[in-house]
This record gives sequence, C-alpha cells and structure tokens, in this order.
Amino acid sequence: MASESAGSTPPENLTPQQQAMPNVNRVTVDDITASLKAGFSDFLARPVMSGFFGLFFAVFGILLVWALIWLGQIWMIIPAIVGFPLIAPFVAAGLYEMSRRLQKGESFGWSEILTVMANQRKREMGWMAFVTLFIFWVWIYQVRLWLAIILQNASFSDFDGFLNAVFFTPQGWIFLAVGTCVGAFLSAVLFSVTVVAMPLLLDRETNFISAMLTSLRVVSESPVVMLGWAAIISVTMLLSLVPAFLGLVFTLPILGHTTWHLYQRAVAPVEE
Repeated sequence: MASESAGSTPPENLTPQQQAMPNVNRVTVDDITASLKAGFSDFLARPVMSGFFGLFFAVFGILLVWALIWLGQIWMIIPAIVGFPLIAPFVAAGLYEMSRRLQKGESFGWSEILTVMANQRKREMGWMAFVTLFIFWVWIYQVRLWLAIILQNASFSDFDGFLNAVFFTPQGWIFLAVGTCVGAFLSAVLFSVTVVAMPLLLDRETNFISAMLTSLRVVSESPVVMLGWAAIISVTMLLSLVPAFLGLVFTLPILGHTTWHLYQRAVAPVEE
C-alpha cells in the first residue's frame, strides 16, 4: 500500500530500506482490467477535479498548436500533436495523489492536491520531467532531420501544403514510415522507464534512477501485457486528440487513475 509520507519533503538521507529496490510482481490481463475499473471509479468519485487535469492538458495542446501556426512552424504541428501525449505521465501526478487518497479513504480538496504537486519540484519527480521532455525533444529533432533528408524538395508554406506533401506523395509515405518506426521506438522507451516510475516517486522516498529501473523491471517481467497496455494508452490518447484535444478531458484522468492502481499491483508494498 502507499506510504504515509507521500507528498512530503524527503529527508536529506534515505534509510537503507528506502534505498532498496522494490520487488515487482508479474502483471496479468486481469490486473489491467481491474486497474481500469478502479481508475474509472476514481474518476466518477471526483469527476470535476479529475476532469480539470484533463482540461488543463487539452488547453495546453490547443495553445501549442496555435503557437506553432502563429510562429509559422507548420511542419511541427503533426509531430507536436503526435508527441504531445509523451508528457502526459508527468501531468498526471495530481491524479496519482487523488487515487492514493481515495484508496486510503482520506478527504481532500484542491489545496491538498495542488500542494502535493508543487512539492514534487523538491523531490526526484523533477528529474523524471527532464527525462520526459528530453525524449520529446529527441522526437521533434528526429522529425526535423527526416523532413530535411526525405522531403527536402517538397514545398509546404501552409498546413494544407504540408498535409499534401506528407500524405499524397511517395516521399511523404517514406517519411511517415520512418517517423512511425522511430516514434514507436521512442514511445516504447519512455513508456518502459515511466509506466510505474511516476507514481512510485510520488508514493515513496526513492531516487529517479531506481524508479526508472523498477519500471523497466515491471515491463521486462510482463512484456506482452505491459506493451499491450502501452498500445491501449497510445490509441486512446491519439483518438482523444481528434475532437480538438477535448477527448483528453475524460481519457487522461481515467488513464492517470488507472496507472496508480496498476502501479499498486505491479510493485510490491514496502515490507514493515
């Protein structure tokens, strides 16, 4: 179960118990199903607060697209939209804390959740944010590289021109194939190092390296099931972007709450 110290400022020195690597469990399809049910239940328990995090993420995405259009960076719109969900695990920190408190039967309001999120800057979560944003930067950079190599002779001064060059030319099809393969690889890497790392850092006093290694062990212990979960997340998030990002108001909170419950099943509790 979650430790009582979640959300607090960590001590200067971790105890040997806190430094030890957590044990991990094999994850089954039943665990995914049960976690989804628990995540949906958490969303229904506090729909307004949960939906706020999804709305915040959706508005950020809309502003990102608007900024790219305003700056004339038309080529970045599609890769930014596709890569945008990569930073969702960090945004979901408040949802993890909500699920933790709901699970323990604790009452909470906006101030408690937002305070816990603000306190994460003093902990190891900030380093995980750096890892997430670095992989997002690599994604954007490689898209620009393949654009220069494959579509160097294409002209797309507006968004329609860009779509035509990418989707209706042989060079565009090659670009999509290469970009999809590279994007899938980067997404798999990020998923593997963060799937339980974020809730683990919120729940326990540990360092981000140990959290990432624990996440990798969870994936390696149950690769088929966990990659299936990654596929569910990817498809759900991308479909949520279609209605002007507004699908994220519902899907992001549910997936965030679900991730907390999956973490509880995948990582063994601290032995007293």
